[in-house]
Amino acid sequence: MGQLDGKTALVTGATSGIGLASARALAAEGASVFLTGRREQALEEAVAGIGAAATGIRADVSDLADLDRVMATISDSGRDLDILFANAGIAEFAPLGDISWQHYADTFNTNVGGILFTVQKALPLLSAGASVILCGSNIAVKASPSMSVYAATKAAVRSFARSWAAELVGSNVRVNVVAPGPTDTPGLSGLAPDPEAAGQLLKSLAAGVPMNRLGRPEELADAVVFLASDRSSFMTGAEISVDGGASQV
Repeated sequence: MGQLDGKTALVTGATSGIGLASARALAAEGASVFLTGRREQALEEAVAGIGAAATGIRADVSDLADLDRVMATISDSGRDLDILFANAGIAEFAPLGDISWQHYADTFNTNVGGILFTVQKALPLLSAGASVILCGSNIAVKASPSMSVYAATKAAVRSFARSWAAELVGSNVRVNVVAPGPTDTPGLSGLAPDPEAAGQLLKSLAAGVPMNRLGRPEELADAVVFLASDRSSFMTGAEISVDGGASQV
């Protein structure tokens, strides 16, 4: 018996990294999981890797029509949503002097608008007692040169959780944040222009973590499962930092 038997979950940005690890972990605990991603082939591979408990829906969270289609697909399945992990996001280095309007707009539209409208459009599907989990970041409370726009989006996500937790408490819907530190994912490596630079970047980031290593996606997934389960039933508006102590020590 899994601790999420009979539950239905939606994980956005679930084709790699933290999203994929979380979708796997939720399914392993008994949940039926809907996965979204922008890349069709990666989405098919993610679904195949999880198995019969997974259903893929190609979608870009910054596209409202795509979000409508995601929610319609879940609704047509006859299920309510018990777990929503709004995880999809993008990041790109940009020093202050080089920030363009497009960089700002793309990052905010996906990381802030994508989460806002994912949760908004999921509201009619959320069951009583549902758990909404937002993917934040320890960068919201840590200075990081050339990542100011990304950091601002994650600060907005943290603020969303507080406001929505207060707003939805009467509906018995909990809203919490999981805040990763540097985590060994394709997205993090992809910030660098080539494999050599990626290795240097990961080494530098690990050196800034008190535990002297990067996180693993599976470690973030464990926190997501905890927030999705009844074991966190007295938590809302909270943030769990899974960052090797980087924001605490």
